[in-house]
Amino acid sequence: MSQMSEQKKVIVIGAGWAGLGATSHLAQQGYDVTLLEAAPYPGGLVAGWKTPGGKSVEGGIHGFWYPYRNIFSKVKELGIEPFTRFTRSSQYSPAGLEVESPIFQDEPRLPTPLGTFIYTRFKRLPLSDRLSALPLLYSIIDFDNSHEAWQRYDKITARELFRQYGVSERLYKESFEPMLLVGLFAPGEQCSAAAALGMLYYFILAHQPDFDVVWCRGTVGEKIFKPWIAKIEKAGGKVLTNKRVSDIVVDKTGKTIGVKCGDEFFAADAIISGVSITGMKKIVESSSNLNNYAQFRNLANLKGIDVLATRLWFDRKINIPLPSNACFGFDATTGWTFFDLNDLHDEYQNEPNTVIEADFYHANQLLPMTDEQIINKVHRDVSTCIPTFSAAQVVDSSVIRVKEGVTHFFPGSYQYLLSVKTDIPNLYLSGDWIVTRHGSWSQEKAYVTGLEAANLVVEEFNMGIKANIIPIEADEPHIQVARNINKTIRDWTKFLPNVW
Repeated sequence: MSQMSEQKKVIVIGAGWAGLGATSHLAQQGYDVTLLEAAPYPGGLVAGWKTPGGKSVEGGIHGFWYPYRNIFSKVKELGIEPFTRFTRSSQYSPAGLEVESPIFQDEPRLPTPLGTFIYTRFKRLPLSDRLSALPLLYSIIDFDNSHEAWQRYDKITARELFRQYGVSERLYKESFEPMLLVGLFAPGEQCSAAAALGMLYYFILAHQPDFDVVWCRGTVGEKIFKPWIAKIEKAGGKVLTNKRVSDIVVDKTGKTIGVKCGDEFFAADAIISGVSITGMKKIVESSSNLNNYAQFRNLANLKGIDVLATRLWFDRKINIPLPSNACFGFDATTGWTFFDLNDLHDEYQNEPNTVIEADFYHANQLLPMTDEQIINKVHRDVSTCIPTFSAAQVVDSSVIRVKEGVTHFFPGSYQYLLSVKTDIPNLYLSGDWIVTRHGSWSQEKAYVTGLEAANLVVEEFNMGIKANIIPIEADEPHIQVARNINKTIRDWTKFLPNVW
């Protein structure tokens, strides 16, 4: 039997980090793999494209943090250099500059989380408020990303958690809630405490350099996905755009045999989904097969958060002190960020005018505004942060509305999130909303779960080599000791009689 006739057909749905990761590895292992993307461009929310006038835009800017070991490894393997240097960031409120962060890896290394607290430069927040976070350290030790920890902490809101541990109102409002608004994209009363602890630990608290971030020197679609797709196609993989999956077909044995895209059918021996929770819900809604499974019906309980991405061109050069900036306090339940694209993107470095990206999260109340109203708001808000913007004129702009564009990890959502394996034996899931014990978040998590799904396909057909998934950096020794002690105490208390 020839190698071609032995090939197994794999369909991957969604050309974001998860789908590209799975497709890339399986193509390298000799599978007949086809990646289906509903949009005209691969990439999902991080896809970039050109306006009719030839200007680059994308659905929000995404950072690449120090712990993104697997993504950095993949980029190195591709032989490309798409990233900026590590950048400093700042935080603004309507009162002005609130916080500046250093490049943490450049500072003397201190045991976690001391470096985060000592080296971050708070402009107004009193030391007494910052010290009120110390009792919260127990919850960080207690939350070890295990199934049991998620069950414990997912039942309460992040706001309740911080209140229970005595975090001052000012520290919460000026530090923790802004981090939730741009990290989990929702205010604390709408965030799961488990998700808040996982996100804060991974991005900020586990190791001193974790908050250091680089940015793509252009759109991710152009700088990373385009050369990546060329490598996939060279390895024999196929990437098809404008292919919206409407159903996953299951035979009488309970296995999937392919997908439908309207009237088209793509046969498959295995399927990997790499779409967002919103995308997966749409497939279930249109499916005549998936609604037979409770785990897929229950996805209706999950939801996404609205995102608004804007890009503004001004008529003059304006000095922006730091390239990446987070903002809070402008709208009660919305966080936003703005970026100096003259600094971050190659194509704007020699631009005589100023180009900024401003992205709003939990932006449901902003989406009904007209483009003109939105641009005026962005101009007004950025002028509050940096007053010299007020005299500048907007000469061009782009507004992108993404309804339910990012995952909402609300209290109680964990019970409905799915694992890479499903009740359909040869259907696997990947994405930033999929349950994994790897410990990563956001784009890195999406990519890692894509590799995990690919590895399950390799295991199923006993063909090829599994992808090497780099684990997150181990906890520092004092955290390991504290977690072991805490786990021992928890294990022992299970055997104690309930005297209440």
